Amino acid sequence: MDIEKNYQKIRNSVSAYQNRLAELDEDRFLQSPPIGGWSYSEVYFHIFDSSILSLSAMIDATKGQRKPTAFAVKLILFFGTLPPGKKYKAPKRLAERLKKISRKESNALILEFLQQLEKDLLVLKNADKTLKTAHPRLGYLNAFQWLRFIGIHLDHHLQQLHRIDQSFNR
Repeated sequence: MDIEKNYQKIRNSVSAYQNRLAELDEDRFLQSPPIGGWSYSEVYFHIFDSSILSLSAMIDATKGQRKPTAFAVKLILFFGTLPPGKKYKAPKRLAERLKKISRKESNALILEFLQQLEKDLLVLKNADKTLKTAHPRLGYLNAFQWLRFIGIHLDHHLQQLHRIDQSFNR
């Protein structure tokens, strides 16, 4: 597992979120899209809130259990994308946390995530790949797999933001 490569992928995705956020005005950011579903605001809250929770799970995995990772999950991690053509629902725990936040709060959440990421990366250097903790949908992941998942999840929601953009431009 290449920590630096996954870290750079995450940083690039976060930069894309930051650039998009800078282009949106507050009203559009909070507005529900014509196609229904989450607003930009809710997507930003979900992705960075869940990414912070994933960092916590990544650290927990360094002290976790010796459990197998499902083959299908290994394929997702290998290809770096969730299977296409399927709508995914947020796990209940995350769906219950969902809320609209301002652009300013989104920026603060992004910075909190980046600071936590920098701190937590130090732990990965000596992490045991056989120790894992459970993801609510994917099963058991080790710390390196959690880092990879964060990047995949960030990219997945960038696609969602693109669909929201398109719905406003119709």
